[in-house]
Amino acid sequence: MTRFVAFLRGVNVGGVNLKMADVAAAFTDAGFTEVKTILASGNVVLTSDADVAEVRRTAERTLRERFGYDAWVLAYEADTVAAISAGYPFEREVEGHHSYVTFVTDEQVLDELANLAGTAHPDEKIRRGEGVVYWQVPKSGTLDSTIGKTMGKKRYKASTTTRNLRTLDKVLRSVDSAG
Repeated sequence: MTRFVAFLRGVNVGGVNLKMADVAAAFTDAGFTEVKTILASGNVVLTSDADVAEVRRTAERTLRERFGYDAWVLAYEADTVAAISAGYPFEREVEGHHSYVTFVTDEQVLDELANLAGTAHPDEKIRRGEGVVYWQVPKSGTLDSTIGKTMGKKRYKASTTTRNLRTLDKVLRSVDSAG
C-alpha cells in the first residue's frame, strides 16, 4: 500500500463547491483507505495499492459520478510531493510574496510554462523542476503575473494545478502524522 496525495483542480475557487467530508466519503467508497482531506482547497491524502495513474483515473471518475462536474485530479506518491517541496529553488518565505508549485502532467505544457521565465516580470521568479514549475510572485500581483495570466487558459485545466508552499507543508505534515 502506498500513500498518495491527490490535488483536485479548481475546487472551492471557481464555482465548484464541495464539502471535503463528502469528498473523503466518496474516495473511501471508491476503495481508497486512510483518506484525509487537508484545507478546503482540494487536497487529499489517501492510501491505495493502485499505481499513480489508476489513482488519478479513479479519483476523477469518482468525483465526476458523485458530484457531477468535470473533475481533474493530479495524483502523486507522497514521497514525490515531499521531494518536490524540498526542491523549491527560491527562498521559501519572502515578505510580501507568495511561493507556489504548479504541478504539471503534460510535458508540452510544462515546457510552455517553464519558458515563461524568459518573459516574466523581474519580481516574478519561475524555474522548472521535475514535473513542476516553481514560482514566486509578489502577493499583489498573482493574477496579473506572467504565469497567473497564462494559467487561466482552458487548455491547462486538465494537466495543471497550483499549490502554495504553506499548503504543501500542511499536506506533508498530514502524510507524516498518518504514517
